Amino acid sequence: MRIFLIIFLLIAFVIPLFFNFIDLSVDFLWFSHLGYTQIFKTTLLAKIITGITAGGIFFIISAINIFLAGRRKPLEIPRTSGNIIELPEIDRYSEQSSRFAYIAAIFLAYILSTWGASNWELALKYLNSLPFNIKDPLFSKDISFYIFKLPLIKVFYELLLVSLLFSIIISATLYFLRRNIIILEKGVKISEFAKKHFLILAGVLLFLFSYKFVINQYELLFSERGVIFGAGYTDINASLPVLKIISWLCIALGMLLISNVFYPSYKAALSGIIIIVVFYFAGIKGYPEFIQRFQVAPNELVKEKKYIDYAIKFTNTAYGLNNIEERPFPASENLTKEDIEKNNLTIKNIRLWNEEPLLSTFAQLQEIRTYYDFVGVDNDRYMIDGEYRQVALSPRELSYKNLPSRIWINEHLTYTHGYGICVSPVNQKSEEGLPELFIKDIPPKSLKGPEVKRPEIYYGEIANDYCFVNTESKEFDYPSGDKNIYTHYQGNGGVQVDSFLKKVLFALKFKEIKILLASDIKPESRIMFYRKINERVKHLTPFLKFDSDPYIVISDDGKLFWIIDAYTFTANYPYSDPTKGYGNYIRNSVKVVIDAYEGSVDYYIVDDRDPIIKVYDKIFPGVFKKFEKMPKSLKKHIRYPRDLFLIQALKYSAYHMKDSQVFYNKEDLWKIPSSGTNQGLGIMKPYYMIMKLSSGNEYKEEFILMIPFTPSRKNNMIAWMAARCDMPNYGKLIVYNFPKQKLVYGPQQIDSRIDQNPEISKQLTLWNQGGSSVIRGSLLVIPIEKSILYVQPLYLSATQSGGLPELKRVIVAFENEIVMEETLNLAIEKIFGKIKKIGKEKIEKTTESKEENANEILNKIRKFFNKALEQMRKGDWAGYGQSMKEIQNLLIKNQ
Repeated sequence: MRIFLIIFLLIAFVIPLFFNFIDLSVDFLWFSHLGYTQIFKTTLLAKIITGITAGGIFFIISAINIFLAGRRKPLEIPRTSGNIIELPEIDRYSEQSSRFAYIAAIFLAYILSTWGASNWELALKYLNSLPFNIKDPLFSKDISFYIFKLPLIKVFYELLLVSLLFSIIISATLYFLRRNIIILEKGVKISEFAKKHFLILAGVLLFLFSYKFVINQYELLFSERGVIFGAGYTDINASLPVLKIISWLCIALGMLLISNVFYPSYKAALSGIIIIVVFYFAGIKGYPEFIQRFQVAPNELVKEKKYIDYAIKFTNTAYGLNNIEERPFPASENLTKEDIEKNNLTIKNIRLWNEEPLLSTFAQLQEIRTYYDFVGVDNDRYMIDGEYRQVALSPRELSYKNLPSRIWINEHLTYTHGYGICVSPVNQKSEEGLPELFIKDIPPKSLKGPEVKRPEIYYGEIANDYCFVNTESKEFDYPSGDKNIYTHYQGNGGVQVDSFLKKVLFALKFKEIKILLASDIKPESRIMFYRKINERVKHLTPFLKFDSDPYIVISDDGKLFWIIDAYTFTANYPYSDPTKGYGNYIRNSVKVVIDAYEGSVDYYIVDDRDPIIKVYDKIFPGVFKKFEKMPKSLKKHIRYPRDLFLIQALKYSAYHMKDSQVFYNKEDLWKIPSSGTNQGLGIMKPYYMIMKLSSGNEYKEEFILMIPFTPSRKNNMIAWMAARCDMPNYGKLIVYNFPKQKLVYGPQQIDSRIDQNPEISKQLTLWNQGGSSVIRGSLLVIPIEKSILYVQPLYLSATQSGGLPELKRVIVAFENEIVMEETLNLAIEKIFGKIKKIGKEKIEKTTESKEENANEILNKIRKFFNKALEQMRKGDWAGYGQSMKEIQNLLIKNQ
C-alpha cells in the first residue's frame, strides 16, 4: 500500500513540481535577460498568493467541518436484529475516516490552488482597477466594476460554493461512518449535533445563493434574450425584480435555518425551501418568458427602443467607433486626366501585386537555397528617390524542416538564422511580368530605397527551435556561389550559458542530453529560444492579444525590426455587442517592437486613454514605454492593424444606424462586399494604399487602410471607410458616404461586368488553355478626387507545380468603361486620354473602328482555333502545334 502511495505522490506531485521548477528557472533567466524581471516576479507572486488563498480558504472551511464531524460519538441505539440496516465493513474504517478526509481535503485544496493561481490576472486587475468614467444605465456603476471587479467576485463565489458543497458531502460521510447518521428500517436517524451542523451549513449555503442572485442581477447587462446584447425590457421589468426578491428570500430562509439550531421549526424551514424552489422556477424561468412572448414580442420596438439606444451607444464606444468622422463623397463622373495627373502619386502606388503570387515569385527567384523560406508579404511605405512609395517586403527566413541534413548540430549550432529581405514596389513589373526588386539577393543589394546593414534574422515568423551562438562550431551566415560564409554572433541576444548548472537546466528544459555533453558550447555561448515572434510576445505578456500579421521594418540605420500590434480586450463591457475571439471591447493600445537580430522586445503605449492598458501599466510599472520614446525611424512605419479595422468595419456596418427604429428595422444595414478571386467568392479584405483623403493642392498623399461598404441586400457601393496611418493623424477613422439616390458600382458588380466583357472573357479563356492558368488579383476600389476608379491585376502562371506567376494585364474600370491593358498607365490612358483629347463624335468613330479591327482579329483566332481542334481529332500534332503558334503570334502582335 505504501509503495502505491509513494508512486502516486511521485506522479501526482513530485515530478510535476520538479519540471515546473525547471520551467520557472529557465523562464526567470529569459525574463531577466530581456529586462522584464518585473513581469516574472509580479506574475509569480500573484500566482502564489492567489493559489495559496484559494487552496487555504477551501482547506480551512473543509478542515473545520471535518473536525466537527469527526469527533462525535456514535448514537447509542439498541441494536435489535432487524431494526438497523447493518453495514459491517464501516467499522473497519470509521476510526481512520478523519485522516482520509483530511487527505482528500489537502488533495482538493492543491487542485483548487492551481485553479486559483490561474486567476492571478483577475486579482491584480481587481486590486489595481481604474475608472472608465462611464456608468452603466441600469445600476449606475462605473464600467470598471464589470471589467475589473465582477470577474473576481464570481470566482470567489465559485470557490465558496465548492468549499461548502465539499464540506456538506464530507461531513455527511463522516457522520455516517461514525454512526451519527443511522439508516433504520423506518427511516434515517441523525444525531442532534449533526442536525445543527447541517442546518448551519444549509443556512450559509443559502446566504451564498443570495450572493449569486445579486451577481445574476449585474449579469443581466450581458443578456442575449432580446433584440440587442444587454438588458432589455423583459430583463429589467421581469427578471430583475424576481432576482431581487429571491435574493432576499434566500437570506430570510438562511436565517430561519440557522435559528432552527436554537428554536427548532422544521416545518417552517421546509415550507421556506419549497417557496424558494417554486418561486425560482416560476419567477426566473416562467414569468420572464411569459412577459417576453405576450407583452414584448407584439410591441417589440416600443418596448425595446430605450435599450436599443443603449446598445448603439455602448457598442460604438466599446469598439472606438464613437469618434468616426463622416464626410460626403459625391462619386462624380467627371474625373479627367488632369485629376489623374494631380494624383500621380496615388496612381504610382496602386497595389498590383497580391500577396499570394508575389510570395510565390519571391520563393522561386530569391530563396537561393532550399533551407530559406518566405512566409509572408508585408505592405509598408518608404521615401524612395524623394517620393513616398508603397512597397512589399518579405524577409528570407531559415526553415529547419528544409535543411539538407537535419542533425542536431546543424539545427541548433550551425544553421541559426535567416538572411536578408526582398523589397519591391507594389505597382511595377519587368518586361517578363515579374516584380521589380528594390532590395534583393544575398548579401542584400539595395538598388533603391533603404539599405540593409544588419541582414541576419534570428527571430522571425517561422517556429524554429532553440539555437546556440558563439560556440566552437562554425555558424553559417550565407551561401556565396559554391562556398559558404561563416560568422560569429556579435549581439546580446539569448541567455548566456556561463555555468554548468545552466547547461543542466537547459538540457532538462529541452529534454536534450546533447546540450549537457556538447563540447562546442562554451561559457561565452548564448542560447536563443522562443524565437517565433508571436510565441515570444505571448510568453512575455499573455494578458494581451496580438494581431495575426506582424510586419518587418527597415530602420534608418539598416537594422531589421518586427512590429506587432497588441490589443487590450474584455468580454465584460455592458450593452456592447460581442465579437467571437475578442469579447466586446477592444483597443490597439500597444505597439510591440522586436529586434530581428537581438531579440529585444519593447512595448509602446499608443492609446493612453484606454483604462485597461493603464491598469496593466500600474500592475507592471516600467514595462510599457510612452509612444514618444519609440525611435523616429520606426514611428514613421506604424500602421493601423487590419484585424482591428475589419472588426470595426463589421460592427460599423450595423451600428452606424444611430436611430433605434432604423436599427431595429435594419433599414440601412451595410455589409463588406464580396469579390471574386481564383479561390472563389469571398469577403474583401482591407487593404493599404497611398492616396489623398481630400482634394485640393493643400492636401498631400498619406498611407491609409480602407474598405468599401455595400447595402446588405444589394451590390452597389454605399460608403467606404479609411483608417489613417501617418502621424500626427494616426488612428483616426473616416467614413465617406455616397449619395443614396445615385448608383455607384460595387466590387461584385464590377467583377460581373469584367466577366461579361467579350474581349476580356475571350482573352481569359485562351490563356486558361495549353498548360497555363489566369490568376485574378484582388479588385481594388481607388478613390481619386471625388470619383471612384476600379483596378484589378491579372497574373498568368503554369498549371503544373512550380509555376511562376507573371503580371500580364491590368483591368481598369471607370463608370461604364472597362479596359484591359498590359500596364496600369496604358489602361488609364485608354480611358482618360479619350476624354480629354477628342470629342464625342471622334470617340464613337474611333471606338467603332477599333471594334471592327478587334472582330477581324477574333475571327482569325477563331479560325485557327477550330483548325487546331480538327487537327487534334485527326492526330495531326504537327499541324496542331503550328495552328496554336499562329494564335500565339496573333495575341502577341495585338497586345
